[in-house]
Amino acid sequence: MTSRIDARFAQLKKEGRSAFVTYLMAGDPDPSTSLEVVKSLPKAGADIIELGMPFTDPMADGPSIQAAGLRALKAGMTLKKTLAMVRDFRKDDDVTPLVLMGYYNPIYIYGVDKFLNDAKSAGLDGLIVVDLPPEEDSELCVPALKAGLNFIRLATPTTDDKRLPAVLANTSGFVYYVSVTGITGSASADSKVVGEAVTRIKRHTALPVCVGFGIRTPEAARAIAASADGAAVGTALVEALRGSLDSEGKATAKTVTAVAELTAALAGGIRAAK
Repeated sequence: MTSRIDARFAQLKKEGRSAFVTYLMAGDPDPSTSLEVVKSLPKAGADIIELGMPFTDPMADGPSIQAAGLRALKAGMTLKKTLAMVRDFRKDDDVTPLVLMGYYNPIYIYGVDKFLNDAKSAGLDGLIVVDLPPEEDSELCVPALKAGLNFIRLATPTTDDKRLPAVLANTSGFVYYVSVTGITGSASADSKVVGEAVTRIKRHTALPVCVGFGIRTPEAARAIAASADGAAVGTALVEALRGSLDSEGKATAKTVTAVAELTAALAGGIRAAK
């Protein structure tokens, strides 16, 4: 059976354009507003949606996404509620791919088999787990693939040709290329360097390659999308959401539109790339 992710990339290939992958923290600033924001994304131009799993120790994330996770946790968000959010999203949208991104600890505590079963039945399509290397594939990656979920692996500027085959071995859906060394939101992606890296990765895999970390503007998204199969934006969207909150960090009437408007602008940049 073709996954939603495979179907989306096949459709985009026909349209001759790159994917726009959006990232937001599930439950930020509260579970119900978060669901409304995520529901607004496909109409605004998101092709694939990544949902962050709130976690107390997100070591790959910069201050913006760390703060988003803490807001979500403070509002009572849990992994169980994140899966419930996926299920609620699926009531109105059965085509947009949804991917959970985060760390292994919450999944481990939830219980791997139970989590995979619940995630699949909720309508989740894939996982990006940043702190599980290929050497630990038996922990989650292989069981996830058996459960019918894509397991999307990160490749970075330090992943050399010797390491790439191990990284790509059980990867499915797409490869997520981290365009900068360091944490999310810390630097800007260099489109020329990224283009060379995408070409190198494609020598090792037929999977689409999406690029994330360091893309903040429609212009940057357009430059990255010109050489990659997709551009992923997280920090800029999380910042747009944060900027819409009141002085106590609560949602306002502007919260959903603030994120949707930036999503539409970024999507416009990506669609202009091809």
